[in-house]
Amino acid sequence: MASAREWMGKLLLRTPKPLRSLRGVPLLGDWAHRLSRRFVPSNEKVWAQVEAGPARGLWLELDPRTGRDYLRGAAESAVQKVLAERLHPGMVFYDLGANIGLFSLLAARLVGPEGRVFSFEPDAVVAERLRRNIARNEFSNATVVESGVWSAACRVKFVPAGASSPDHGTGRLVEGTSIEGISIPCVALDDFVERAPAPDAIKCDVEGAEVEVLRGAGKLLASRHPWIVCEMHSQANARACREIFTRFGYSIENIDESHVLAVT
Repeated sequence: MASAREWMGKLLLRTPKPLRSLRGVPLLGDWAHRLSRRFVPSNEKVWAQVEAGPARGLWLELDPRTGRDYLRGAAESAVQKVLAERLHPGMVFYDLGANIGLFSLLAARLVGPEGRVFSFEPDAVVAERLRRNIARNEFSNATVVESGVWSAACRVKFVPAGASSPDHGTGRLVEGTSIEGISIPCVALDDFVERAPAPDAIKCDVEGAEVEVLRGAGKLLASRHPWIVCEMHSQANARACREIFTRFGYSIENIDESHVLAVT
């Protein structure tokens, strides 16, 4: 039965977009939805290799319903392109908000055995999936740090992604006693680099907590000047991040509608 579900999951993963759009058709869409849930449970994952782009050939454990962009190599392609162009053997890469690890895996391949990758992921379920992805690709140079990243070493509430986010990529750190969440440990990058190699490059996508991350990395930004790919989650978030980057002598380039590249 497991092999049949796996086969159905792989078939669903490769279903062309026009056929997927039939789910929006009244009656037919409801029937297709019930049928797919019957044969491929909502928690089912399948192994597949990325088929195109800089990450081509990497193995990922994918959700059959949402993993098509990963499979086709189209997930955040602008960020993939920056990493492919700027990461070189021997470099150290920090992936903040690693999720299932697409960028961590790509970085691990690019920096090679002599380089290092540190993948920060606060969601325990996602972090375990990230470890499986690293193990499947046999990367010994990548380390999962099951922790949030904040302006100081402390405990912060973490609100996991809801059931509508199959890859749990929208979990976020929040402040405030009135907000329900899970208390998790967080690190500041200035503290972390005292016990680990400092990064040459950083990808930062922490669902709106980017400002707190940068506030906890002042010494690192001033002394090491790693280049940073950072996602901006709101106009206010973007303004605050840009002010911090400018203060430390960085120039900023837009690489797509939501990501910037900051370099000195």
